[in-house]
Amino acid sequence: MSRNLAGAFCAFFLLLFSTISCAAPSGWHPSPGHKQEPIWPGAIPNARTLDGPEVSGEVTIKPGGTARKLVGGKPWIFVAQVATPTMTVYPPKGKNTGAAVVVFPGGGYNVLAMDLEGTEACDWLTSKGITCVLLKYRVPCEKSGPYRNCLTALQDAQRTVGLVRFRAAEWRIDPRRIGVMGFSAGGHMVVAMSTQFEKRLYPSVDAADRASCRPDFAIALYPGHLAVPATNFALNPDVRITRDTPPTFLLHARDDPIDPVENSLVYHSALKKAGVPAELQVFDKGGHAFGLRKTHSPIDAWPRLVERWLGGIGMIPRS
Repeated sequence: MSRNLAGAFCAFFLLLFSTISCAAPSGWHPSPGHKQEPIWPGAIPNARTLDGPEVSGEVTIKPGGTARKLVGGKPWIFVAQVATPTMTVYPPKGKNTGAAVVVFPGGGYNVLAMDLEGTEACDWLTSKGITCVLLKYRVPCEKSGPYRNCLTALQDAQRTVGLVRFRAAEWRIDPRRIGVMGFSAGGHMVVAMSTQFEKRLYPSVDAADRASCRPDFAIALYPGHLAVPATNFALNPDVRITRDTPPTFLLHARDDPIDPVENSLVYHSALKKAGVPAELQVFDKGGHAFGLRKTHSPIDAWPRLVERWLGGIGMIPRS
């Protein structure tokens, strides 16, 4: 990776967080024992040339920086300039429940928080007997925002859910218990997948594209781009819910400074009006981009709430 490119990404993060520095040595790779594989067998639809190769590194605190810029007292790993999307399968630990979750890390459709909202989510899911499929989708989008501005990421998500269902027997997954989970921009993509599954956004490339890409359940954590402030936080008209939208769990903090809680509130209200089973958990404190890390806030309990919800809708055994 060139020094100029590394400097450009450091400048990007410094613009967002004035107390961080970053190192960007190379592309992202999973931990030993796990293999990422391309989701497209040949030409990637709507492929575009990026400014440089894939970049990954650790977001850290500058000397004298404030601890509030860490998450749970630790830095986090980002990946950017993703031109070749991949998936990494994490098998369940212990007893296999048969359920699977495709995870979409957040990052504003500009970067991906690969550990904070990716591998750490997989560690939790696999500990509960759930297969985790971590999607490294294409970023940055040409323009961040609703899925119509980031069709390449949604193409990657549709392709991956279909692939997981197509290969369910190989990975010992129940094809009727495949869900999606995402954080922030990834939470927005959860909603896009929940409402945009009837038609693929790309020409079929193989038999996997004949498998349904509809999620059987959806978990959206502090999602964005769902409410329109200019219309008094009405639901974004791009989001078209039907009775076939999957059961959904939503989580948000009222003090979220990035994606206001209204994003989850209006979506939950629309789901209920459409007769779609939905659960909304709103905490007074929690902020944004906390992932599964301990922050000494009551919102830290959210994974247990999701486990109970999954048991209640029959996706995993009740505990």
